Order: sequence, then structure tokens, then C-alpha cells
Amino acid sequence: MSTQVNPASIGSPALTGSAVSWGAIIAGAFVAAGVSLILVLIGAGLGFSAASPWAHSGLNAGTIGVSAILWLTLTQLIASGLGGYLAGRLRGIWPGVHTHEVFFRDTAHGLLTWALATLAVATLFSSLMGSIVSGGSHAVASVAGGAGEAAAGAAAGAGQHAGDSQQDSFGYFSDQLLRFTGTGATAGSANGSPSNEDVTRILIDAVQQGGLTQDDRQYLGQVVARRTGLSQQEAEQRVTATYTALQARLDALKAKAKQAADEARKASAFATLWFAITLLIGAFIAAWAATFGGRLRDNY
Repeated sequence: MSTQVNPASIGSPALTGSAVSWGAIIAGAFVAAGVSLILVLIGAGLGFSAASPWAHSGLNAGTIGVSAILWLTLTQLIASGLGGYLAGRLRGIWPGVHTHEVFFRDTAHGLLTWALATLAVATLFSSLMGSIVSGGSHAVASVAGGAGEAAAGAAAGAGQHAGDSQQDSFGYFSDQLLRFTGTGATAGSANGSPSNEDVTRILIDAVQQGGLTQDDRQYLGQVVARRTGLSQQEAEQRVTATYTALQARLDALKAKAKQAADEARKASAFATLWFAITLLIGAFIAAWAATFGGRLRDNY
């Protein structure tokens, strides 16, 4: 059986040193990292120019996401290919080495170049990568831990902060309870009765406890009856209807928060998977380019 020998090794003494040309690997990694940085910055600039904070302006989030994935893939193709090619072209000659071993070593040089460049870029963008990967899980964890208390927390904040939007919501519903109907009472009959803030605190407690107690329902019915001129039965019906509407709005807010968190989780998972795929593409291209550059060096 014939044995193929690296053509560049003919007439050369046997090499007993290391099979790894770290100088070539480091040089290729620096070039790959630099090109990656430049291309990522260009892509970020293009993305910011295409995005818009205003509705119905600029590209939508889906289009920007797909464009970002394609740009990252192109970045890996160019940077990893160039880095691997330089590592293969600049590495030292291995005299007396079988061509299969040369192919393996060139492949390893390409992978090492890609790995070193990836680590360098990841170090530069560690905070950005960490926020992307953990953004979805952090949002889900925060919603899972606080979704059940979101309405109660918002209600408690409503009682403490006059300018809070949740206070406006509760104040609206308490105003709706005490709205004067013009029958059976006059506007002056409200004097000496509980204020809207008192009613709001009862509603806050009801939301926190998961519902109105019978005593609170009757008490609010009495307050509404005095303030609006409704009968006790009609007043309690209004209390029940208003509280049901309030609870429905809070449930809608909780559902919207959960949906936003779920969308963030899915987007983060999708982005993470595609990042991994682009990195694998870069590893393959770097290894192939190193073998190509190595063959060119041996042939010339």
C-alpha cells in the first residue's frame, strides 16, 4: 500500500516539535475577532437606522430579528473563514507527515482559531450576550413570582402614591360606585358619608383578599345608596357589577403581562438557538478554510 506524504516535506528533516502553530492560530483569531467586531457594529448601525420607536414606522420586530440572524450568519462566514484561512496559510510546514494527518491538523488549527476568536468577541460583548440569553427566563421568572401579587401590589401602590396609574383605575371605579343618579337623594346628602378614598381602600383590600366579603358588600351598598339615591338592593347590585368590572380589568392586565413575558421567553429562546447555529457554522467554515489555506501553502 502506497503512503501519501505531504509534498512540502520532501527533503526536509523530521519535525519533532509541537504540531500546533500557535502563532498562526493567534494571528487568525485576532483577524477574525476584529472583522467580527466591525461587522457587528455595522449591523447594529443598520438595525438602529431601520428601527423606529413610532408605531407603523420602520421595519417591524420580526423583520429586524430575521435580518439580525442573517447578518450574524454572514458575519460568521466572513470572519471565521478569513481567520481560518490565515491560520492555515501561516502555520509552519510539517515535514514527513501523512496528508491525512496534515488535513486533521489544519482542521484543528481552524477550530482553535475560531474558538479563540469567539472567546475574545464574547468577552467584549459579555454583558450584551448575557442580557439576550437571560432576558426571557428573567422575565418569565419575575412574572411567575409576581403575577399572582401584581394586582395586589398595584392596589397597595395605588393607596400610597397619588399619581400612580393604578390609583386612577381604582378611583374611577369608586367614583362609578358613588355616581349620583338624580333620584331619591340630592347631591347634598353625600355630606358626612365616607369619602372616595375610603371606598377605594375597601376595593383594594377586596382585590388583595380575592373578593368582597358580605359585610363589605352590604356596607358599600349602604354608602352607594346614601350617595346615589338607589335602594339597598340596587346599590348592592351596582357594587357587585362594579367590582366584577374592576376584577376583569386587573385580570386583563395580568394576562397582558404574562403574554409579554411569554413572547420575550420565546424570542430569547429563538435568538439563543440561532446564535448557537451561527457559531457552529462559523466553526465549520473556519476548519474548512484552514485546510484550504494549508493546501495552498504546501503547494506553493
